[in-house]
Order: sequence, then C-alpha cells, then structure tokens
Amino acid sequence: MLVIMRKDALDNQLEKVKQYLTDRDFDFHQSTGANRTIIGVIGATHSFSSLELEALPGVHRVYRIPEDD
Repeated sequence: MLVIMRKDALDNQLEKVKQYLTDRDFDFHQSTGANRTIIGVIGATHSFSSLELEALPGVHRVYRIPEDD
C-alpha cells in the first residue's frame, strides 16, 4: 500500500500518519521528495480498510498494491 501525502502536509500530520500505521503493526518506508512524501506500507494490508487512513489530515491518497497470485 502506498500513502501519498499532500504537498502542503505539515510535519505533525506526517507523524500522526506514521503513528497510525505503527499502532496497527505496519512497517513502512518513507520517501521524501521535493514536493511529496510517499509512505510505502509493509504488512498484511489485504484485510485493512484504507478509508480511515485516507481521511487523516495531510493524506492525499492511498493506493493498494494488488497481491500476486
């Protein structure tokens, strides 16, 4: 799963997203570019509803990565 943060996301919003993921036992990798921060989420995301995550302040969009068969 990929979490794309808004261009204008504040540092505390990013920290809240990371804490949200940690509280749900996900690992993640943060990639910060010039205009966007992307968080690659690692873990059992197949049974996780991304709607609550997408509603957090600072989150632009959440993309699911299809599982391999």
